[in-house]
Amino acid sequence: MKMTTKGFVYLVGAGPGDPGLITVKGLNCIRKADVLVYDRLASPRLLAYARPEAERIYVGKSPDRHAMVQEEINQLLVDKAKEGKVVTRLKGGDPFVFGRGGEEAELLVENHIPFEVVPGITSAISVPAYAGIPVTHRGYTSTLAIITGNEDPSKDDSSIAWDKIATGAGTLVFLMGMGNLPGICARLMEFGRPPETPVALIRWGTRPEQRTITGTLENIHQRATEANFKNPAVIVVGEVVKLRDKLAWFENRPLFGRRVIVTRSREQASVLSSAIEALGGEAWEFPTIQIAPPEDFTPLDKAITDVRSYRWVIFTSVNGVKMFFDRMRENKKDIRDLSDVRLCAIGPRTKEELEMRGLMVDYVPGEYRAEEIVEGLRGKVLPGDRVLLPRADIARKLLPRALEEMGAVVHEVVAYRTVLGDRDAAAIRQALADGEVSVATFTSSSTAQNFVKLLGEEGLPQLMEKVTVASIGPITSRTARELGLRVDIEAKEYTINGLVQAMTDYFTGREDA
Repeated sequence: MKMTTKGFVYLVGAGPGDPGLITVKGLNCIRKADVLVYDRLASPRLLAYARPEAERIYVGKSPDRHAMVQEEINQLLVDKAKEGKVVTRLKGGDPFVFGRGGEEAELLVENHIPFEVVPGITSAISVPAYAGIPVTHRGYTSTLAIITGNEDPSKDDSSIAWDKIATGAGTLVFLMGMGNLPGICARLMEFGRPPETPVALIRWGTRPEQRTITGTLENIHQRATEANFKNPAVIVVGEVVKLRDKLAWFENRPLFGRRVIVTRSREQASVLSSAIEALGGEAWEFPTIQIAPPEDFTPLDKAITDVRSYRWVIFTSVNGVKMFFDRMRENKKDIRDLSDVRLCAIGPRTKEELEMRGLMVDYVPGEYRAEEIVEGLRGKVLPGDRVLLPRADIARKLLPRALEEMGAVVHEVVAYRTVLGDRDAAAIRQALADGEVSVATFTSSSTAQNFVKLLGEEGLPQLMEKVTVASIGPITSRTARELGLRVDIEAKEYTINGLVQAMTDYFTGREDA
């Protein structure tokens, strides 16, 4: 008899929009899913955490268009689970707060399918918080009501007790209510809420596109119409809205509202992405390069075996350090072989990577580029000195040539290869065409070169016309310009921190400070 494996369904709250607001448990459910069923309000960036082979099914619903009706979604979860698959149902906010998760769970129970509910941060609380509005405050109110705004307020058989809701709670939060805003305001005033009661509308809360407008029950609809304010939005009614002027924090950050493309390799992107998001931007990781091992480790392994014979080892990247010491370990060598060798690092991150391994660095240039290494090593590198350069396969030849002119015996070895990234460029190209990208960052010449290769040269200048281009330094800037890209921002300090600071200065009008 053929045995069937029963599947499992996770009903996961994805949070309000900021992908960083998903729970750790929710993220683990995405990672283990065979099938990912997601809706319109779940951040698409969360899909990147799914396994490459996982099936992704979009079931998004907007007020005027449904990819699937709810009954079809319910049945889809059952069908996929009966195939023996782990299904993660990813829902915006919390699955049990106007998320119809209860209906999905009921059908799973009826079909004897095991499931688990993973709560999410509801937009009813988090979106006002991102707009600087606490839904409760000792000085204003200690009561809160969360109400669906999806129901027509003029219905005779309304499930909402307007006569009680209007004055029964200090703060009222309506979800999915923009289409019924005039009726909601009219009902609240009809049943005793003062017309001058403060109201806030928050669109795409917690995301870079977040917009907030404020008014009163009497005038908020007119203001929303004038501002062309649409769904998805949260409506907050109550005196706590007054606190926004004092407590607004998210919308005041220097990179707020800007979607920034990060072209670094996947292994290194997180440092820059975290810095961007800490300043209010949204980092969109599009690794145009991948770090790959050499096609042949023999030259690097031989150099490591003979490392005592070198006077200097010069590291020009963090990747070079990591690969060099990975191979040392593979070859059962240790740092004692470097006791009489002098070390040079191109910048502070490379220096830090060496120091993490218990090694002191003898020289770091004042400016973090090959030209400065050359100038700084004059008089330190003597004729006849053996110099080892473990670096990328596409590194510039300026450094070894200059060292040879000093009389050094230079040995270049490929420690790693920089290859073309494997991400789908179509999504980025479409985002550029739709005007959804604010900034593109380039942290090396190869990131710029591969960006153009992946997207294609045709029409790229037009797509990039309204995109601010930020470069880590003059060499990268020169490459970008040669590729036809306009460079708007160049870091004064050629590091990730320097690049972030340059972007901050640019967008706050302090680039000449």
